[in-house]
Amino acid sequence: MIPGTVHTLMLVATVAGSSPAAAAPAHRTQQLMPADSTYGCVICHADKRRAFQQGVHAERGITCDACHGGDPSQVEVAPAHRGRFVGAPGKLETLRLCSTCHADPDQMRQFGLSADQLAEFRTSRHGQLLITQGNMDAPTCTDCHDAHLIRPSTDARSNTHPTNIPATCGRCHDDAALMGKYGLPSDQLARYREGAHGVAVFQDRNFAAPTCTGCHGSHAALPPGIAQVTDVCGRCHLTLERAFAAGPHGRAAAVSIERGCLGCHSNHGTERVAPDAIADLCASCHGAESQMVVLGGEIQEQVQRAEEDLTLATEAIEEMAAEGHPVEDERFRYVAAFTAFQQLAEVQHSLSLEELEDLGRQVRSNTSIIRSTAEARAEERWEHKLLLIPLWFLALSGIAFASFKLRELGR
Repeated sequence: MIPGTVHTLMLVATVAGSSPAAAAPAHRTQQLMPADSTYGCVICHADKRRAFQQGVHAERGITCDACHGGDPSQVEVAPAHRGRFVGAPGKLETLRLCSTCHADPDQMRQFGLSADQLAEFRTSRHGQLLITQGNMDAPTCTDCHDAHLIRPSTDARSNTHPTNIPATCGRCHDDAALMGKYGLPSDQLARYREGAHGVAVFQDRNFAAPTCTGCHGSHAALPPGIAQVTDVCGRCHLTLERAFAAGPHGRAAAVSIERGCLGCHSNHGTERVAPDAIADLCASCHGAESQMVVLGGEIQEQVQRAEEDLTLATEAIEEMAAEGHPVEDERFRYVAAFTAFQQLAEVQHSLSLEELEDLGRQVRSNTSIIRSTAEARAEERWEHKLLLIPLWFLALSGIAFASFKLRELGR
């Protein structure tokens, strides 16, 4: 039965102690769940106990009856399930049970946890489906956090650890049949793994890179609107957002509904635009012979030239190092050149060719010095080799003369 909207909201908002289910007390001594058979729950539910004791709730002395009710002092099913017994709570009851503690600031502040998860969940698409519409396809707390084995998000085994969040969301969002009911794609996880953010998380182990919750929120999960995309991306890409806002694309987005970052990058794939693909990308929106495509070609030329300069400088430094020359100064210049190159990626969002040309000159200035140094040292090596020719000639002449004299003496 799907409960009515008003009744459901009242159910979720119920405070601790006002429902038949027991709420976890505000203060408990830190004591693990009893291991002996006098604690009746573990007689039948030993598997749940093993999972529960690995989680954070057991560390705080919370026991089965805190959420499920019943009488754990009993060892038979009927008396153990008497009274305020909940059993296996449904999705709405689970939401209410978790909120008895997690919506209480007095209990959460000591752990540095937010107490507004329930309020945020109500605003999310998940909460709207579950609470307002009674749609049981929507997740509740235990669908993401598990019911018994709840670990902190810093634990690599936790469902909410950065490397596991995509898979946690993918339990539903990778299900083509389920997503098809709501007209949503089911390839987000695959696209995320291949994109820049997924590579940063899974390959580079950079946990500052966003996962699903970084852009959509966790308890307040909602897809950002078109007008909000640039702000969402700008939380991490601050300098890129400022450059974008200063350029023609940003000014157009400010007065009309534009796609912002999604005009050039996809949402879950977040692919980087290759330097040799910039002009073609411009042509995908602007006419092939338009002024903007011409500008895109000029930007592409600046970026490609700077990239080539860096490649040649890298080769020069490696060559000098292999010959045993000190390269500390050259490496320092390379860092300056690479910094200017990174700024190229930022400034190109403003489409300011003048700024791009200035940064390109900075790259060329530093890399040309590196290459000139490498060429000078290469010339020195050849000079040293040339100087060795007369020495070898004299040495060979001496050996030949000595050999001739020895032969004469032998006669």
